[in-house]
Amino acid sequence: MLKLGVNIDHVATVREARYRGCGHGEPDPVEAARLCEQAGAHGITAHLREDRRHIQDRDVWKLREIVTTRLNLEMANSPEIIGIALRLKPDIVCIVPERRQEITTEGGLDVAGQREAIRETRQRMNEAGIEVSLFIAPDPVQVEAAASTGTQFIELHTGAFAEAWPDPAARAVEVERLRQAAELAHQAGLRVNAGHGIHYQNLRDLYRVPHLVELNIGHSIISRAVMVGLPAAVQEMLALMRDYPAGGGAA
Repeated sequence: MLKLGVNIDHVATVREARYRGCGHGEPDPVEAARLCEQAGAHGITAHLREDRRHIQDRDVWKLREIVTTRLNLEMANSPEIIGIALRLKPDIVCIVPERRQEITTEGGLDVAGQREAIRETRQRMNEAGIEVSLFIAPDPVQVEAAASTGTQFIELHTGAFAEAWPDPAARAVEVERLRQAAELAHQAGLRVNAGHGIHYQNLRDLYRVPHLVELNIGHSIISRAVMVGLPAAVQEMLALMRDYPAGGGAA
C-alpha cells in the first residue's frame, strides 16, 4: 500500500503571515496534523528550517506529543537542527538542502559532494533510533552516493516531473528518470519515497514509478483544503493513491 505523508508547512506559512513572532495564532499546524491523521494520513511531515520561516520549535515539540502515526522531520544537515532532532526523536528525518532565498525546498541534496558529513549524521540519527531519508534528484550518481551513506530511505525529488507535467513528451522523460532512479535505489537496498509538486492531477503518472513506499504531499492538499476542508482533501488524495499497483511500475 502506498502511504501518504502530509506536509503541514503551508499551514504554518499562513499563520506566520499574520502572527509571526507572537508565539500563537491560526491556523494551527498541530491541529492540522491531528485532522490529517484522523482522515487517514499515514504520517506527518514538517520542515524546521534554520530561518524558521514557517514551522517553529514549539510546533515540532507539540507534534511529537500528538502524532500517533509517523513524524517525519525535514531538516538541513546543520549542527543546530541536528541537535534538536536528536532531542526530539522523530520517527524519521529527511535531510534536505536549504537556501535562504528559496520559497520552498528547491533541488535535491548533493549527497555525492558531502558523503562523509551525511554519513556521520545518518549514524548519529540511527544510534538514537531515528531512521534517515535523503531528498535527492532522480540522478544515478546521487542514488549511488545515498546508498553509500547507509541511509534507510531516499525521497525522490519530483519537482522536475511536476514542472514538466503539462507537456506529455517532457513528462514522459521525467517519469522515466524517476522510474530508473527508483529501480536503482531498490537494487541498492534503499526504500523509496517521493515528493515535491505532486498534486491531484499528476499523481496517476507516478503509478509507473516502482517501489514507492510513501508520497510526501503538502501544497496541493492544503490548497484543496481551502475549498473542501482538510479531512476531505486528505481523503481525496488517499483515494487516488489506492490504485497504485503493488510494486508500482504500471504502464
